[in-house]
Amino acid sequence: MTQPRFGSLGTGPSPAPGGEAFTTLAEAGGARVERIASRGVAAGEWYDQPQAEYVLLVAGAARLGFADGTQHALAPGDWVLLPAHCRHRVLWTDPAVETLWLAVHLPPA
Repeated sequence: MTQPRFGSLGTGPSPAPGGEAFTTLAEAGGARVERIASRGVAAGEWYDQPQAEYVLLVAGAARLGFADGTQHALAPGDWVLLPAHCRHRVLWTDPAVETLWLAVHLPPA
């Protein structure tokens, strides 16, 4: 019999200042659940992923930028569904506190 796993989003690797730390929490059926911790990110790298991604900001604050030049601020409890190949990047995360994200990478449609 498979046993349940327990954890806390508050527990995991801390990023270096200006960086991010990624931890895979679960994978099944082509989906992946990931904990992302950020601190003081400024104009991070561009992402263009082959699958859709649901992202929930759990703690901290962030601003996302998109290829069309638009930006969107996120506060705890805010979420975004990024379609496959939606070019985006983290423009800013709070340098004073760790920003925690929960990301679900969805399987291809």
